Amino acid sequence: MTKSSTITFQNLSEKNMSFGQVFQNIKRFMYKDPGGCYKLMFGTDSQVHPDHTRFITGVVIHCETKGAWACIRKVIVPRKLINLHERISFETTLTEEVVSMFSEDRKEQLIDIVLPNIYKGASFTIEGHIDIGAGNRNKTKIFVNEMVLRMETLGIEPKIKPDSFVASSYANHFTK
Repeated sequence: MTKSSTITFQNLSEKNMSFGQVFQNIKRFMYKDPGGCYKLMFGTDSQVHPDHTRFITGVVIHCETKGAWACIRKVIVPRKLINLHERISFETTLTEEVVSMFSEDRKEQLIDIVLPNIYKGASFTIEGHIDIGAGNRNKTKIFVNEMVLRMETLGIEPKIKPDSFVASSYANHFTK
């Protein structure tokens, strides 16, 4: 695993954000509406290119009434990862790596923003979006139990297709 100080994130308005900057952006977004219903979501997708495989991990904080703030982390593996299990497993590992940066202390800081408003309907949940599906025609269905368990072990709610849009839509957009 990489040290969090060397991991950078980006979005359309900022490049080379440290994890600390990402965390501050999430807090700032949540402070705009401490009574909101927030979902902090993570997910990774990949695309095999002729000489490398591009992995994109999305980090999205969404509020039903205020929209979202999001960023990505890009990882390039200098070879074609064509084994589906290896690729799905590495996607999950990259998601786990970013989720693990949210220490208990950091999660408590985010919860503390909405806590005074819980009885007024405010909420905060964390989801891990996995780019796999359980449908009969889905080649990844044999990996669902393994990858879902990995997200649950982190204490976050796993989401698979069609509910894993951070991986299958947002991150996917940047893998091309």
